[in-house]
Amino acid sequence: MTKVSVKIPATSANLGPGFDTLGMALSFYDNYSAEVIQSGLEITVVGEGEKDIARDQNNLIYSTIAYVFAKFDKTVPPLRINCHNKIPHGRGMGSSGAAVSGGVMLAAGLLKPEIVLTEQQLLDFATELEGHPDNVAPALFGGLTIAWKDETGPHHKKLTVHRGVSPLVLVPPNQMSTKLARSLQPESVPHTDAVFNVSRSALLVAALTQSPELMFAATEDRLHQNYRASAMPETSKLIEKLRAEGHPAVVSGAGPSVLVLEVDPVKRVAAVAFVEREFPTWKPLSLAVDFKGASVEVQSGSGV
Repeated sequence: MTKVSVKIPATSANLGPGFDTLGMALSFYDNYSAEVIQSGLEITVVGEGEKDIARDQNNLIYSTIAYVFAKFDKTVPPLRINCHNKIPHGRGMGSSGAAVSGGVMLAAGLLKPEIVLTEQQLLDFATELEGHPDNVAPALFGGLTIAWKDETGPHHKKLTVHRGVSPLVLVPPNQMSTKLARSLQPESVPHTDAVFNVSRSALLVAALTQSPELMFAATEDRLHQNYRASAMPETSKLIEKLRAEGHPAVVSGAGPSVLVLEVDPVKRVAAVAFVEREFPTWKPLSLAVDFKGASVEVQSGSGV
């Protein structure tokens, strides 16, 4: 019998001005495994979502595996799926992207050695299920990714983040629907705001990879955060207060978590202290950039 184990990182998309384009993998992980068994489907969930995640064929990881198998006209074998979830759900840390990416990687492991999926196929399948590549690209491949789509499908470019960047994620107790957040986005924006974000997103790539001293200016945004502020007032208030103190704070993904892209460890400690004092129900996570992305281990029945 085959067992495949996957460790998949949390991600933060947008990073301020890089709406639907930039994403970063973070050192905070879910762990999933899928083991071929004699019959049936067994799913266990420990941690985040353990009270409400489906334990049948509607489970996102299982349905992702089934989706990939169907692409190759293969039948999913009976499985035992175990999920150890740490990534908060509905908080803008890429929990659904992690589940989809993890499911794709589990499927790839189960299909070996008969079928070997390419990096492009991994990204294609994950994007088809998630709808956009900005979270799944860093979850799969790690680091900072620039993701885009054209007539041939999704693409990504992985970049190495400057060692001086110290991410801090501030997680609130409440969830936020990505669908709701996207519904608040207008169909068009003023030309000046579009130009503003083009300049800041280009600057952000430079700040994250080679010039972290530019991070505060590089994390300014006029494209999405203000439009969504009414749906998450605490998030907006926290970002405003942090930026007033000189911290490069942005909405993490669709929110409501806040990402602070500090370049000074002392300032990161100060930001944590501020949040613990002023927003005591929020949980600070002092993280690193994950440079590897999804890691997979495949074991055969002999343990090899």
